[in-house]
Amino acid sequence: MRRSHLSILAVCFAIITSPAAQASGFEDATGRFANLALSCIHTEYPNKIAHVLNSADDARTPSQLTPAFYGCFDHHSSVHGHWLLARLARLYPQASYTPAARQALAKGLTKANLEAELAYMNGAGRAGFERPYGLAWMLQLGAELRQWAKQDQSVASWAVDFAPLEQRAAGQLKSWLPKLRTPMRVGEHSQTAFALGLARDWAVEVQDTAFLALIDERAMTYYGKDRDCPLRFEPGGEDFVSACLGEADLMRRVLAPEAYAKWLSIALPTIPKTASADWLPVGIVTDRTDGKLAHIDGLNLSRAWMLEGMAAGLPTADKRRLALLAAAKAHRDIALPAVTGEHYEGGHWLGTFATYLVTQRGLKVGD
Repeated sequence: MRRSHLSILAVCFAIITSPAAQASGFEDATGRFANLALSCIHTEYPNKIAHVLNSADDARTPSQLTPAFYGCFDHHSSVHGHWLLARLARLYPQASYTPAARQALAKGLTKANLEAELAYMNGAGRAGFERPYGLAWMLQLGAELRQWAKQDQSVASWAVDFAPLEQRAAGQLKSWLPKLRTPMRVGEHSQTAFALGLARDWAVEVQDTAFLALIDERAMTYYGKDRDCPLRFEPGGEDFVSACLGEADLMRRVLAPEAYAKWLSIALPTIPKTASADWLPVGIVTDRTDGKLAHIDGLNLSRAWMLEGMAAGLPTADKRRLALLAAAKAHRDIALPAVTGEHYEGGHWLGTFATYLVTQRGLKVGD
């Protein structure tokens, strides 16, 4: 799909992407996120596991069950915490935090640890393990490692050793999607559209044309005829992704700009054509010590990148881009300062969402 240049975003991304980024404080921005992951990917407790016990022998600690991804409170947060470190270390190899990031990745991504992860996923009764959210983040980690290995042979072994786990994650989605008659239209981990967006970007990276075709077919089947998605009912009190914007961010990957513009007019007809953010108020967090209520910080982050993705998918002259980018900026401005790590309830995962946003991962699939 052709993506138009988003000149309006230049200011938003100046700290991260400008030629003078090294000298203008980008380490303060990205280093904050890197430190959140560094502080949790090998912190085993507190821990919330989603674990099927097949016998008494399976009553073990998180690090014994899944020795690569046992930190950051839960398995999927550990996976995308590794992704965060890999992405920042790849993009900013000279950053002060990069040696620590590489050391942490080397500790987790050993061949033995990854083989144990694969054995765990292959265990009886675990076909639905971390499906679809955690599986999609596994694919994102795989894509990041592959891209890094092209630039730096010293990390190539991580990509090679991770590949069987990556293929297992993709295989679980490939076997599941044809059987999923209707999508999950929710604001948490089981949302179908969000996971399909991440998985599709992986399929583009590895040139898995069969998987691409499956995802596109499923996207069109699930969302191609949607009308008036009820954005007015969002957010739910514990959402960290938007159901309506999630599908719109997926469909801009699937459809060419003109077709996407037509689809969006029907699926989300209330998007205005003026540079106003009022049409989509930001989410308000009432208690950041409550892990579920703190989800709203993540919602603001994910809404920001989804809105930017939607704008990128439209033709350059489409006036709705003004409203999309205005709302994206409003969400970005309130969300990024909240990623502090003051409370572990958000600190164990929000750095990933912030990194995904500021490095434009969803817009730069091959970068």
